[in-house]
Amino acid sequence: MDIKLSACFIAVDDHDKALAFYRDVLGLEVRNDVGFEGMRWVTVGAPSQPDVNIVLEPPLADPNASPADRQAMAELLAKGQLRGVIFHTDDCDATFERIRAAGGEVLQEPVDQPYGVRDCAFRDPSGNMLRFTQPRKQ
Repeated sequence: MDIKLSACFIAVDDHDKALAFYRDVLGLEVRNDVGFEGMRWVTVGAPSQPDVNIVLEPPLADPNASPADRQAMAELLAKGQLRGVIFHTDDCDATFERIRAAGGEVLQEPVDQPYGVRDCAFRDPSGNMLRFTQPRKQ
């Protein structure tokens, strides 16, 4: 059996701001932009990984969710409490400088981690944590 990752989801509260970050700053390509029942889903991905998609979705993408649940998810997103994503990069320091120069909110400058990577971290415009890792050279 061969199982591969196809898509992952990141909650965003403003798709246009998210696109400005994921497309214009990170360089991901837009693969789909769909609206349905007052919601919007934008699919982006790295050109080097055509079979892996990142779906930028509303904080609670369920048309049947209660207003209280929608509010709770929006509050968690605003606090940065939803899960983030880890990206691989060939050059952590150059990636860090490019994102910082574009106005990215720095959470962690590049550092060598004891578990074998050099990484840095940012928040996207919605508050999600994004890490950028580079395997350390031996």
